[in-house]
Amino acid sequence: MKKLSFLLLLFLAQIVYSQTYTVLDSAQNTPIPYATISFRNGSGTFADADGNFRFSKKWYSDVDSLYVSSIGYKELALPTSALPQKIRLVQDIAELKEVYIVAEKKRKYKTKKLASEVHNDYFKSWLPTVESEIAVFFPKNPEKSTKIASVYLPIKTESSNRNANKKESFSTLFKMQFYSNNNGYPGKRLPYEDIIFKVTNKDKSNFELNVSEYKVFIPKEGVFVSIQVLGYTDKNGKLQQTKKYSEIETRKGIVKVSTTFRPLLPFTDKISSYKTFTRRVFFKNRTWQRFDRGYSKNNNLIKNNNTNYGMGLKLHLYEED
Repeated sequence: MKKLSFLLLLFLAQIVYSQTYTVLDSAQNTPIPYATISFRNGSGTFADADGNFRFSKKWYSDVDSLYVSSIGYKELALPTSALPQKIRLVQDIAELKEVYIVAEKKRKYKTKKLASEVHNDYFKSWLPTVESEIAVFFPKNPEKSTKIASVYLPIKTESSNRNANKKESFSTLFKMQFYSNNNGYPGKRLPYEDIIFKVTNKDKSNFELNVSEYKVFIPKEGVFVSIQVLGYTDKNGKLQQTKKYSEIETRKGIVKVSTTFRPLLPFTDKISSYKTFTRRVFFKNRTWQRFDRGYSKNNNLIKNNNTNYGMGLKLHLYEED
């Protein structure tokens, strides 16, 4: 009997420890996929494709409130002491009005490729974390209507040069978004659909993401293309919940080490201008910073002038009617 009671208590403790919450559209009562759950302290997590995420005070004892948001919805702040299992977001009508509906005409076009910069050097690569979003600027051809057909993403699948001959399996989910050019910095998010895609250890080092169906046209001021890690997936492609930090016990106490993901993102010194920007998505202001010496004096990539992520594009340049 005592053994049964112990097992029951253990089972109940595990339920509490891994409580699942669901983010829903308040009007449609449908899941909001990949909503952002911020703790406003530099940490946070994401909902999966079904709007589900897990949270526990045992994981984050110092977090008092969650800030739940998604494009097209008003942000909702909730105390962690009384989290409802179903979290309903209200649509932001002003934001929804800006959604682009593009009726693409059948026109002749020429294809142009803006080459990516690919290499396999671990020490010249960015280690992606769930807190960071990276945006790269591309100008528009001044004379042609220009659509982005594909985005080329340089990746490095091995975790280090020493293990280059040993590929460990992984499957990482990313989100791609597009931003306007605001005086040389990423500005307002353009109202195109979020593009969710997966990268695995089996993909080529110059990963090509076909985005033609999303009908993304570059504004006259140019466009910023961003990518952001959502986390690892399970064998079925479902997003796994990942803590931003791993807690490691040392002689000096508990040390928090950022959780990094593969693939690594090769940065380059072969681009003369500063066209790469980063921001921390779980902070309140989410300010973009240009990746240069003003960003950090101690960053090894910047010290060696590897200040740009070598993203490339395939463009369709349309003839006039």
